[in-house]
Amino acid sequence: MFYVYVIKSKKDSSLYIGYTNDLKRRFIEHNNKTEQSTKYKTPFELIYYEAYKSMKDAKYREHQLKRFSGSCNHLKKRVQNSLL
Repeated sequence: MFYVYVIKSKKDSSLYIGYTNDLKRRFIEHNNKTEQSTKYKTPFELIYYEAYKSMKDAKYREHQLKRFSGSCNHLKKRVQNSLL
């Protein structure tokens, strides 16, 4: 399985979107400051994830969420209570 996920920084409430084949491992990596792009925003909480059988589908969805603000805004509306 492949996962598209959204994590939220408890430090500044910023969101990070990514994809992985091991969600638990990836979440731990973000919180252990091993990722250059997120190490200054730890700790994180997992807000949302989607599961896909295909890596290609997961990469495409991640790309949509990062590239097109409409897709990301729609997702934010769906999980608005989790973002508080």
